[in-house]
Amino acid sequence: MIAHLSLRIVASIFTMATVLAPTHPQARPAAAASAAIQMRHISIVTMGGGKPVVLIPGLSSPRAVWDDVAPTLAQTRRVILVQINGFAGDDPRGNLAAGVLDGVIADLHDYLTREKLTGAAIVGHSLGGLIAMKLAILHPADAGRLMIVDSLPFYGRLFGPTMTPAMLEPRAAAMRDAIKGRYGQAADVAGAEAVADQMALKPESRAKVKAYAVASDPRVTAQAMYEDLTVDLTPQLSRIGVPVTVVVPYHNALPQAQVDALYRSAYTGTPDLSMVEIGDAAHFVMLDQPQRFAAAMTVFLAK
Repeated sequence: MIAHLSLRIVASIFTMATVLAPTHPQARPAAAASAAIQMRHISIVTMGGGKPVVLIPGLSSPRAVWDDVAPTLAQTRRVILVQINGFAGDDPRGNLAAGVLDGVIADLHDYLTREKLTGAAIVGHSLGGLIAMKLAILHPADAGRLMIVDSLPFYGRLFGPTMTPAMLEPRAAAMRDAIKGRYGQAADVAGAEAVADQMALKPESRAKVKAYAVASDPRVTAQAMYEDLTVDLTPQLSRIGVPVTVVVPYHNALPQAQVDALYRSAYTGTPDLSMVEIGDAAHFVMLDQPQRFAAAMTVFLAK
């Protein structure tokens, strides 16, 4: 099972990254929103008012990935929609050098501090989940609770229980360099379709993922992917002092019991952990099952 997941996830990351070309316009949230606040590593758009909830998308994904839930949340919450510079056709700005993830965390922390927002609900998908966890570890006052959507504290565990960041680094570096080498080339539409088929189940979900895959700067994607693969937060999970909800999708090819065992093992040591498992969904669970995901979000925010 672990080997199967390893091939699926890493192949998906690699394929998504290698089909990117920075030529498409940015997708926008469906509902009315503020003008974007531009920072060095991220931009932020806000909707609504009330207690803050921060939504962080995953690798190469735009803030539009949250379009199915953000307008409803904005009826009672201040929704803070993050987008990493260089994704979705945005200017890379400060994300062409090493330290993308740390830069994203620093910008988000600065924003929350400037706005005097503490104890926010932080929701992160994939790469965004790792960012959410690291934010809670480095800046405990920023987060009141975390929802981690199909993400792991260390992706290297998919290669085996003895894998370490140092062991994975040469492979991650080779992938990073190959992806960066595609900058300026035309997008591989067929490759985008292939990865969309792996990362989403429903036709409409796949169409969106395909669009995301051809809209981001491969230089930013390459560096963010490299950092994602070589960061291991497992030894620091005990430092997360807020409730953590992990959303885990499953489907026929990835049975619930096996996925559940993998994720529970990966998050061993998290003081306050709960799992929400959503069936008939792949990696982009919020697109495949928007109603079930919205229901899980409602329960998460009500705790």
